[in-house]
Amino acid sequence: MVPSARSGESATPGIAAVDAADPTDAGDGGARGTRGRWPRRTVEAVDLTLKAPIATISGFFDRRPFSDGSFEVEGLRLHYEDYGTGPQVLIFLHGILLDTQMNRRLASDLVATGNRVVLLDLPGHGQSDKPRHASVHRIDSYAHYVVALLDHLGIEQAIIGGVSLGANVSLQVAAQAPERVRGLLIEMPVLEWAVPGAALVFLPLLLGVHYAAPVVRAVAWLARRVPRTRIGPVDSFVTTLTLDPEESAAVLHGMLTGPITPTYEERHEMTVPSLVIGHKIDFIHPFTDADHLSRQLPNARLLVARSVIELRIHPERLTGEIAGFLDGVWEEPPLPVMARPRALPSEA
Repeated sequence: MVPSARSGESATPGIAAVDAADPTDAGDGGARGTRGRWPRRTVEAVDLTLKAPIATISGFFDRRPFSDGSFEVEGLRLHYEDYGTGPQVLIFLHGILLDTQMNRRLASDLVATGNRVVLLDLPGHGQSDKPRHASVHRIDSYAHYVVALLDHLGIEQAIIGGVSLGANVSLQVAAQAPERVRGLLIEMPVLEWAVPGAALVFLPLLLGVHYAAPVVRAVAWLARRVPRTRIGPVDSFVTTLTLDPEESAAVLHGMLTGPITPTYEERHEMTVPSLVIGHKIDFIHPFTDADHLSRQLPNARLLVARSVIELRIHPERLTGEIAGFLDGVWEEPPLPVMARPRALPSEA
């Protein structure tokens, strides 16, 4: 587990701190200086000792304890996992067709730095209900369910974050219910520059699960018989393969029928502290989207990941940065925000 990094200090034994002002430092994994009140911080350069491979391998496996919970909203039963205790709450959301398992290590590591982390299975994912109509799977609908989770847990304000689909849902929560959002943790957002790549991937996938349903069902039958590895990202991917094609199609269709992201004007109104994580290798999550978003959010900072999988496979550097960001958000008083009336997705 990774303690919170402080300026000039090492987060773990055998890890040296380096200056992050230049994004080319530490293998192009630095953080750009932020506008507003967020200072430049340090990132970590991993010292490859003999202990590192052992720690990395052991870190892949799910670490408990965490508590499972569920709640109902508008006839849907939604599943979540709750890690840690205390007032510093992060709600973190998974990517499309994945589930809470992919973020279990991140949750465990952040609990070790004094945070409470709640992972939610969005409708159609993981252990939550899987309705087969697209309206439930619009991103603005998903945002509504995140606010319902806060209500269920009795949490007035939380930092909202997620990866890919979860990043876009987090932005939509900030647009729908800004008074409930203390900060934003956005990993690999899918915005305007991602549209061509996303269309090339998701439209054929939607057609495939529709027209090749027997093949998809055969793969799902086999996947249900694959033993779990307790390696969160692997098990999350295997769980995706178990989905019925009608369930997958409903999720993909929902992504195409509703708003993908808040408007340009809405993003400029999101004044809460924000950390945006992007990388330069993935055409579905182009670095340009992350970079532009960090410039559009008035109080944001950009953190450059070395790859799409760094936070899942070799997370120490990024986790230290995230922990420092979370601490900074909760140390500062909340910014005043004008709560706008919240329309339900059906009214949008």
